[in-house]
Parts: sequence; C-alpha cells; structure tokens
Amino acid sequence: MIGLELDRDLVFFDIESTGLNIIRDRILQIALIKYAKGKQEPEEKMLLINPGVPIAEEAFAVHGIGPEQLRNKPTFAQVAQELYDFIGDADLAGYNSNRFDVPMLMEEFARAGYEFDISNRRLLDMQRIFYKMEPRTLRAALRYYQGKEIENAHDALADVRATIDVFNGQLDMYEGKEWIDEDGQRLPNPVVRDAAALHEFTNDLSTADATQRLKYDKDGNLVFNFGVNAGKLVGKTLYHDRNYLNWMLNKDFSSQVKQLIKKETKKYQAEYKANKQK
Repeated sequence: MIGLELDRDLVFFDIESTGLNIIRDRILQIALIKYAKGKQEPEEKMLLINPGVPIAEEAFAVHGIGPEQLRNKPTFAQVAQELYDFIGDADLAGYNSNRFDVPMLMEEFARAGYEFDISNRRLLDMQRIFYKMEPRTLRAALRYYQGKEIENAHDALADVRATIDVFNGQLDMYEGKEWIDEDGQRLPNPVVRDAAALHEFTNDLSTADATQRLKYDKDGNLVFNFGVNAGKLVGKTLYHDRNYLNWMLNKDFSSQVKQLIKKETKKYQAEYKANKQK
C-alpha cells in the first residue's frame, strides 16, 4: 500500500548503470513498482539489460553487477517497448531520480527511438523531500546538536563559534555509536576524538581534489577523473603529451589541480629518466 490518494498512475523506479555520466553511460538494471489508479495491489517489474559498454569499476563496486550476468540479457532497445508500455502516462517517483534516474531513462529511450516526454508528468523525488525537511545548514545543525539558535548568522566569527558548538555536539552524540553504510558494512565507533581518524571517516580519500577532476585508483596512482583520459595515469599522460599539459595549465582548472598535475608530471619525468639510464 502507499499512503497517497492517486488521481493517476504512479511508478516508483530505480536504475543501476555502468557509471554516473547520464549521456555516456547506460542502464544495466531497472526496477519499477507501479501503483495504478483504482487498483489495490501494485505491479512490479525488474529487468537486467546488456548495456553494450564497459562497466566502470566504481559502479561495479556499488552494485556488483558484472558482464557475466548481462551477457545473454536483452539490450535496452529490445525492452524499450515493454518499459514504455509499462510506464505509460504515469507520474514518476524515486530517490535522487530527478537528477539521475529520470534523465538517464530519457536518454536510453531516445537512443531506442522513443520520445519519453516528462512535460506532463509529476516527478516525486524522495531525496528532495528529505533535504527540504531536514536541511543541512549550520543553523539546522546547531539546533539539532545543541538545541539552540545561532546568533548573528552569517557573521564569520559567529559562524565559526557555532561550528565548534556543532562539532562538540557531534562528538558527544556519536561517541561509541557504530556507522552502517549503504551496503550494510559496519564501522564501529567512527566518530572519535582524533583528527586523523575523523579525516579518514569524513573524506573520500579516492578523490584527489575538491573539484573531483583527479582521483586515486585502487593502486594509489593519481589518474584523470574526466574526459578522454579518464582512468589514465596523470604523470605519464602529461609527460608524453605536453600540449595536453599546457592546455590544463592554461584552462579554468583549480589551482589545486594545477599543483597536482605539475608535481605528478615532474615525478614521472624523474622516474622515466632514471629508468632509461638503467
């Protein structure tokens, strides 16, 4: 059952994909639950789909669906009509669906020759409800952790003092509590009074810079996280392609990125020359 009076059909859905690029990546699994107006029981559908493109390591680490599970499955084009008919004129609902699931589904339908129009559909995104009702602002955090209101909000010194209050409240509230991630993995007592441990817990250590243009691969090597060189070693690529290096140094990349690529290129250059001399 769903706690909502329906005046037309509503389809909740979620997709798993080969990656996070809405244009370049493809759907490899889609699950839908349809609540039809006037019917008591919902109708469910789940399909595995052969994406026809490689699956990114990061995506596989999340959903665990590999090529061997998809080898004999239909392509999206082969199931497009089935999905198109199942959804019909229904409204759509999901979690973070407005930014990811809906636009990716639209791209897949377009490639298959279907115009999947959402202009007359109502889109319900549970993440947006969550974020609006549980705001992630400093004012909300201070109210939650310390039960008090911020004074002189957006005055820099007042904001810093409030941040310290929030931090102390977090240390007290989460002391001894375990953290469970989306995959059910448990981490006992991650919020401790230790800066190094908190850094490791709160940061994505695979990301090398704030703009997420560079990252570290599973072996700890600095690689590109965008464009045609995605996944390639930064130092090696830029040392052998000075035009690309100069392009990056002169384009609107962050100073952090530019520092990292210069350091990595210089490091690779030293290793390359040393190996040649052996």
